[in-house]
Amino acid sequence: MTEQHESGWQSVIGSSAILSLALLGDALIYAVLPIHADAFGLTLPWVGVMLSANRFVRVLAYGYVARLTYAIGIKRICIYSAILATVSTAFYGLSDGPAVILVARIFYGLSYAALLLVTLAYAVEVPSKVGSRVGVGRAIQRIGPIAVLIGGTWLVGWVGPTQAFVLLAIPSAISIVIALMLPSPKAVPESGDKMRSLEKPTTIDIIFFLLGYGVDGLFAISITLILATETSTAAALIGGGALLALRHVSEAVAAPLFGWFADKFGAVKVFIFSAVAIVAGFAFIALGVIVIGAVIMLIFRGTMASLGPALIVQSMPHGKRPLGELARMQAWRDLGAACGPLFTGYLLAYIAPDIQHAVFAAVLAAGFVSWGVAWKKHIAPTGG
Repeated sequence: MTEQHESGWQSVIGSSAILSLALLGDALIYAVLPIHADAFGLTLPWVGVMLSANRFVRVLAYGYVARLTYAIGIKRICIYSAILATVSTAFYGLSDGPAVILVARIFYGLSYAALLLVTLAYAVEVPSKVGSRVGVGRAIQRIGPIAVLIGGTWLVGWVGPTQAFVLLAIPSAISIVIALMLPSPKAVPESGDKMRSLEKPTTIDIIFFLLGYGVDGLFAISITLILATETSTAAALIGGGALLALRHVSEAVAAPLFGWFADKFGAVKVFIFSAVAIVAGFAFIALGVIVIGAVIMLIFRGTMASLGPALIVQSMPHGKRPLGELARMQAWRDLGAACGPLFTGYLLAYIAPDIQHAVFAAVLAAGFVSWGVAWKKHIAPTGG
């Protein structure tokens, strides 16, 4: 048992490191593209399309990627995914119009879908520690995005927005080396035969759809524009990059900590506390308390990275495999994160970002209340 446990942690750490490096180009493109759209040959509506394209690919691809992983093995899927992620990062810097960036976003979407399912599969191997294992994996995965959002914005100012991505492909390629060094497991955790990219959503799926829309869409697209109304473009880019980096820092710190809390005290209690804080954060942004609201919202959004999987695993019958439910939840989250940039890019021309944040805070609060009602009905027959 000890040998299997240690091997499981090695696989969680290795696969998460690959995903961390694969995220470099994707993390920086969110901060750079809204302000430097013309350098890539894009208009602002096209920015929304490009930032959401990989999400739609992932939503549609999860089931197919799961079955492919089962067919060719985890190690091979990690190697192919690392190659695709490196190529996509380089393609960002070689683009001059929508076509090349669209291809890059498709490549990245396929890569991320595969790597995410692999890391989740490893994390849920020990159900009693799922919160901690997912949390540690998320912490490792955030190292690359944090580094690139801090140093990458400086690199953009030094070499330009397109050339920065060409250079960024070099550290991204390290993920290929790590993938080649991964141990070859005797079997994958679960067949993907019953996995579908989208099924009828549960209330927790709807919550993650809304979180994807709000954090990865509305907030990520509008934060640099909000800051640019109060300061210079350069300062707004740095400030926006710092806040977007905090999104990854919060996962790196909050996900393992609150994942441990969920394993020890139960995921439901911790989930409710985080839900209230997230709604408050969006409300503060709407009221003009931008930095405080963003910090609160981003920190507690980071807790959801481990609380969501922990909530699902703890609510399932003993012995049932949770990977299908986790993949469905992630698919709905990605659908929200795809719709967020797409709709926000168009709505900003008509509705101010603070109004959008206010409306979203109300909708998200209603979503959490709906989940609470459904949860009480679920536990009522057992007296829980």
